[in-house]
Amino acid sequence: MAVILLVEDDPLVRRGLELALSRLGHEVGTAPTGEEGVEAFRSSRPDLVVLDLMLPGIDGFEVCRRIRAVSETPVIMLTARGDDFDVVSGLAAGADDYVVKPAKPTVLDARIRAVLRRTSGTGEEVRAHGDLRIDTTGLTVSLRDEQVSLTPTELRLLLTLTRAPGRVFSREQLLQEVWEHDYLGDSRLVDNCVQRLRAKIETDAAAPRYVQTVRGFGYRFGPL
Repeated sequence: MAVILLVEDDPLVRRGLELALSRLGHEVGTAPTGEEGVEAFRSSRPDLVVLDLMLPGIDGFEVCRRIRAVSETPVIMLTARGDDFDVVSGLAAGADDYVVKPAKPTVLDARIRAVLRRTSGTGEEVRAHGDLRIDTTGLTVSLRDEQVSLTPTELRLLLTLTRAPGRVFSREQLLQEVWEHDYLGDSRLVDNCVQRLRAKIETDAAAPRYVQTVRGFGYRFGPL
């Protein structure tokens, strides 16, 4: 059972999702505004946040940024439309995934479980790549002996790429393996996560040493 914080201003949507997710096995807390969502996050420390973008007061983008300032807790955003600006801005703020409203509870539940599975270990121990060390049992990453704080999605992406250094993964392959998406048309999830990961592990994100772009296809790790 996961502890979920649902931040949604529409009372009918909020109550409907709360009941549906509870029936699906989650413990659900709710907040109707951005300010109350931030306070609820600080007090309850949930396993995952489901966050509407269009909120009264501070919006969902700012809520996500405030969460990311203090925690790597996964965030799934709810967007009222498949608007590129909303999606890209939400991912840039640090969200791990998104669901377009009206959100079907079964779809949202599948996304929640997929995100939370990204924290599961791989049965290995330590992968060392130059100055980068990945403990796949303890799920920690360090760069030059300094711990790097990654979201579960960023960690899963790094684990996937380092499983086969030098292999080129297409965006579609990464969507399947990291996000477990059946719909493979949204490369923005991959590209935004790569940008965030590079900002944390690369000395120069504009000239990456670890996570490299293969133009017209996807990404690879190294070779170093």
